[in-house]
Amino acid sequence: MVVSELQRSQASAAPQWAIALPPALRTWLEAAFSQLSVPLCLDFWGREQLWIHCNADDPPPVSLQIRHPGIVRSLLTRRDPLILVEGYLNGDCDFVGDLETLIVAMQQLDRVPIPLNLTTLQAARAALSLPSLKTQPSLSSEKTRHTPAQDRAAIHHHYDMGNDFYQLWLDPRMVYSCAHFETEQMSLAEAQAAKLYLICRKLRLLPGETLLDIGCGWGALLRWAVERYGVHGVGITLSQAQLDYNQAKIAEAGLGDRLQVQLMDYRDLPQTPTFDKIVSVDKIVSVGMVEHVGRRNLHVYFQRIGRSLKPGGLFLNHGITASAEWNGSSLGERFINRYIFPHGELLQISTLLAAAEAAGWEIVDVDAWRLHYAKTLRCWEANLRNAAAQAKRLLGDAMRNRMLENSEQSGRLPSTLPETLPHRYLQPWRAYLLGSALGFEQNQMGLDQTLLRPKSETRWNLPLTRVGWLA
Repeated sequence: MVVSELQRSQASAAPQWAIALPPALRTWLEAAFSQLSVPLCLDFWGREQLWIHCNADDPPPVSLQIRHPGIVRSLLTRRDPLILVEGYLNGDCDFVGDLETLIVAMQQLDRVPIPLNLTTLQAARAALSLPSLKTQPSLSSEKTRHTPAQDRAAIHHHYDMGNDFYQLWLDPRMVYSCAHFETEQMSLAEAQAAKLYLICRKLRLLPGETLLDIGCGWGALLRWAVERYGVHGVGITLSQAQLDYNQAKIAEAGLGDRLQVQLMDYRDLPQTPTFDKIVSVDKIVSVGMVEHVGRRNLHVYFQRIGRSLKPGGLFLNHGITASAEWNGSSLGERFINRYIFPHGELLQISTLLAAAEAAGWEIVDVDAWRLHYAKTLRCWEANLRNAAAQAKRLLGDAMRNRMLENSEQSGRLPSTLPETLPHRYLQPWRAYLLGSALGFEQNQMGLDQTLLRPKSETRWNLPLTRVGWLA
């Protein structure tokens, strides 16, 4: 049921805009929003409201407060729900209530067909009579090419928000990838430890071996392997913040003779590994990095890794996959690319496996963790929500620094945050975590851990069963 009515706002202050919503536009909005399955209230600059599947006596879980008529104008003329995100960051719209319900509403709104008929034409004409936004946001993004320079900029954009920010919501070891919940009762920290343990078992790490971690993040897996399995560790990352964190942790633990982390692109891996005194790599792992390689670079990725592995070695590739490959068009892709992590590219597991085989790898095992990532993301979002005050401050500081950096260095990734209200960036981060959790729960995305060995090595060097090689 849809209840649409014109009523005065209960706000104590007079509305900023003394403009009524044109009847043709209200009719069009009612028809469009009535196709959503979630109850929602739209408040138009404190003057009138549109009730969707609810009413004043049965309030919805979320209300969208549109403070500037230009939001409605742009929503119809540009037909992009990201207008609401831009409006929120600029202070031209807001919401009260449950963010997850609003995310579902935006996902559904993005799929609502807009017929080219008289009603739409009349609504468009009415929309053009409303005031426009002061600044028309550009929702287009730089084309994803996955060049070394673009990938470095993307990593800087996402990971160099500040280690303090990530420490607010990750587990104590700072593991920023899917955890492995062996029971429903496991805590996030326990599930991340279980994941580290399982990876090391799959790789059959032995004392004295060398483990290379490509895209090592904050180094939890390397420190775990070095301390518990007696291996030598080498990590590479493109994030200066992560490098600084790793170096401090290595010094603190006294692991400098067994563990090193470098700023390096996977494309720069030497064909014959020569990491200081390390002349060979026994095992290689890549966790949460293949998502940023891109289809065009998959062959280079798998080939370079293969060249870095000594005979008899193993490679474990852990990454997010998609049920339908990303092409930059969906609402979720465009949201993440613009506001959170530019230039990610999710591929189907079949694409990754075919590329690995073409580059000379044998597929030993594929392990699907889809629901584990949904649970991980919900844990992260709960932690971030509980630390909202600190997160707003840290994000505000990071975004101010980014705007200053972008103003000094033209040609870098442009700032995606308007110059006002930087504290508002917390809600897009929560939306990123909640929306991603929904994507895994709805089987739009998956998480696959693949164990590989060189195809050229015909002598099998593993036990015959999974039980055996996980021992």
